[in-house]
Amino acid sequence: MTDAELVVRTRGGDGEAFGMLVSRYYDACWRFAYHMLGERADAEDVVQESFLRAYLAIGRYDERDQFRGWLFRILTNQCRNYLTSRGRRTRRFVQDDAALDTAPAPPPGAPAGVEDVALLRALSQLDPLQREALLLKYAEGLEYTEMSAMTGAGESALKMRVKRGSERLRALLGRSFGDPE
Repeated sequence: MTDAELVVRTRGGDGEAFGMLVSRYYDACWRFAYHMLGERADAEDVVQESFLRAYLAIGRYDERDQFRGWLFRILTNQCRNYLTSRGRRTRRFVQDDAALDTAPAPPPGAPAGVEDVALLRALSQLDPLQREALLLKYAEGLEYTEMSAMTGAGESALKMRVKRGSERLRALLGRSFGDPE
């Protein structure tokens, strides 16, 4: 079934249809939240809250949008709210290198490199908006138009965030981010 069909069934009261949407997008949402927040428990909380908000707002979903983009807009806002509520915008999201070394395994289906500790450390040193833009561009493979619709930022601002974040990662990792090794 397509996302649109599952949304229609969910609006009709079919909880199983929404469960199928959750199954379809859970891993991608968890991966994004984990990289944004740096803690498994925080990522789980934010993803669950995002799906709850999506379920409660399904009646306001506009079929002209892709469900994935709509869901990620909710998720992105939840991550931002979480970071703000914890006062993390001005410090590294993982401050203990020993904790980072023992980071939990990524969920099944996560792409290669998710467990790359050097990459996680480097991401932790980026400004949250740069980290967000890089993750949406490279980890989720989104186009700038999609990213703009999700984040509310202009395409030129997102391009600059990706550029500056890539430069910072390159300096931290000694190689180009997003380029094959």
